[in-house]
Order: sequence, then C-alpha cells, then structure tokens
Amino acid sequence: MPSDPKIEISASLLRTLHRIHRQLADLDGQIARGPRQIAAGETLVAEAEGNLTTVKTALQKANLVSDEKQLQLKSREAQIDQLQTKLNTAASNREFNLLKEQIAADKQANSVLSDEILEAMDEIDGLESKLKDVAAELENQKNIQKNRISEVEAKTTELQSELARVTTELEQSEKQIPSEVMVEYRRVIAAKGEEALAPVEDESCGGCYQVLTTQYIDRLRMSVLIRCPNCNAFLYLPESTRV
Repeated sequence: MPSDPKIEISASLLRTLHRIHRQLADLDGQIARGPRQIAAGETLVAEAEGNLTTVKTALQKANLVSDEKQLQLKSREAQIDQLQTKLNTAASNREFNLLKEQIAADKQANSVLSDEILEAMDEIDGLESKLKDVAAELENQKNIQKNRISEVEAKTTELQSELARVTTELEQSEKQIPSEVMVEYRRVIAAKGEEALAPVEDESCGGCYQVLTTQYIDRLRMSVLIRCPNCNAFLYLPESTRV
C-alpha cells in the first residue's frame, strides 16, 4: 500500500538525493578502481620478473652444459694425445691397430661433441639476447607501474576531495527529509545504496520496472512519500513530468 499521505516530500528533493547517491556510488567506484589498477600492474611486474628469472636460469644451465662439454672435449683431446704417443711406441701390430681404432673413435666422438658445443654456444647467444629483452621489459613494467601509482594517487586525492564535497552536499540535502522517515531512509540507503531511490518511468518503477497503480501515481503528484511495492525504493516523478 502507498505510504501515509501525511508524510510529504518534494520530488525535487528526492531527485537531488538520488543524483547525489549516484555521484557517491560513481566516486566510490572510481576510488576502488585505483588499488585494483595498482594490483594489476604489480602482477605485470611480477610476470616480467618471473620471465627474467626463467631466462637467467636457462642461461646458467646452458653455460654449465657448454662448460661440461668443453671439459669433455679437452679431456678427450688429452686422451688422444696420450694414445698417439702410445701408438708411436706400439710393441705389436695388434696393439697398433687397437690404438688406431681408439684414436679414430675418440676423434669421431670429439667431432660430435664439437658440434654440440657450437649448438650450445648458439643457444647461449640466443638466451643472452632474450635476457636483454626481458630485462628491458621488466624495467619498462617497473616504470609504467611507478607512473601508474603516481597517477592513481593523484587521481585518488582529487576523487576524495570531490567525495567530501558531494558528501557535504548530501548532508545538507538530507536535512530536508521529514524526521519521521529518516530512520527508514537510512536503513534502506545502507542496504541498497543508490538503488534506494528510483524515478517513475512510464508509470513503472525505474528500479525494478514494477507497474504502479493510478493511486500511487496520483499520490506522487501530490508529493506524498511513496515506496515501490516491489523493491521498496523511494519513488519520485522525473522533472519532465507534469504535475
């Protein structure tokens, strides 16, 4: 049922209150986006740091593999030198042939190892180049994040100033609300925020689209405080409505 006809409140006041609550919601939303933007930037920086760590680890591993292969190559070359010395002093044809076969096998193994070392060096060159790229990207993300934080802090200061101004405007406007509905107004605002108020659009609640009876519309035209029978919002007529 419509509210008590003795409680009157102007549509212009309700329109003002709704506008202010919308402004407050928008300002709160913009202020809340700041920390989310900073957190998203921190994620990007962390990803860049992770990429740098991954490439550094891969480069260290590639260098270790290359070093091990080069040590193996030197060891086999020394072994070939020793076998060559033994070959020159072989006591029999059988020993000579065995030593010659061993030298040939070691040379073949060294040839394969040399190719592997060249591949490892190519991999190291590629990783060193990639390391420079990811290091540059990390520095870039850090600079972007630094600027982002500065921008968010400046914007937040500006928004908080505007929020304080709009809050003061709300406090002044709320002084015009009839005292007998103030408690309920506070309760509904706390629960629904800006959706606690709604304009009437085509004889329906602009919040939930509940169709309103002629009795509701008529009482609104007489500035009687009316609540939506469905969503419980405080209803008001738009400024364009002829009373």
